[in-house]
Amino acid sequence: MRVVFMGTPDFAVSALESLCESDFIDLVGVVSQPDRRRGRGQKVKPTPVKKEAVKRGIEVFQPKKVSTPEGIDKLKEWNPDLIVVVAYGQILKKEVLDLPQYGCVNIHASLLPKYRGAAPIHRAIINGEKKTGVTTMLMDEGMDTGDAILMEEVEIGKEDTVGSLHDKLAELGADLIVKTLKAIDEGSASYQKQDDAKATYADKISKAEGEIDWSKGAIEIWNLIRGMNPWPGAYTYYKGDLLKLWESEVYNKTKEEEGANPGNVVKVEDDLGIVIQTGKGQLLLTKVQPASKQRMSAADYLRGYKINKGNRLGKA
Repeated sequence: MRVVFMGTPDFAVSALESLCESDFIDLVGVVSQPDRRRGRGQKVKPTPVKKEAVKRGIEVFQPKKVSTPEGIDKLKEWNPDLIVVVAYGQILKKEVLDLPQYGCVNIHASLLPKYRGAAPIHRAIINGEKKTGVTTMLMDEGMDTGDAILMEEVEIGKEDTVGSLHDKLAELGADLIVKTLKAIDEGSASYQKQDDAKATYADKISKAEGEIDWSKGAIEIWNLIRGMNPWPGAYTYYKGDLLKLWESEVYNKTKEEEGANPGNVVKVEDDLGIVIQTGKGQLLLTKVQPASKQRMSAADYLRGYKINKGNRLGKA
């Protein structure tokens, strides 16, 4: 089977590796987003997918828009039987979707039709889901609305962040895409229409969503902190200065909340962290990052920054 791979970020690399190592697949080309300036030095860097493809000696095409005459001509030159799309970052027009014999197959990081859209991993954790998964889907012109082919679920652990769940789902998707293409190649693939009535959407995450509203409950805030780690990061303020919050725990060891307002420090655990009153319950902050500093344990933070019971986190 002749396959073209379209992908850009780290999430797509595992799938690319799996396809390269599958003996029934002839990976004839890779399409990725153009190289862009990244990092503090703003140096032009290749996308993670391009970097992996170049390492493996695969031809890479990086158009600003793939659904243009130039892009279509390149795809026709490669003459794929199927196109695999994983977090490519561009909307594909019908002419691209219809070009391969077997269409375009996408790996989506949710159990469709739940969490269609740009940020399914973030939203699953923020919303307190206990499970999520990966779906392979025959793409159509809608937003993650195509027929589902294979699906596999995974539990979301209490220790999971966006970073750890991202890695789990990337590996799961890498395995599932090979199974999917094998089934298509053998003619045994089953295509199931999604139930649009059950669809939910995972809108793109904004940095502003990371600001903590201490009037919300401890569990909701704990989920938000996990769902913003490692990007874009949850945050609050202490004495007017930004304080990023990376790790926390729901805290059930004190009854000192009586009379405490949301955002107030109700206890300082020198070896553990800072206990904050929320709108419902308390939260122990265990890993934080002051402005212009590296991430650190809350215990280390307390050694360098004075914070006492009764102090308040949040904007004045």
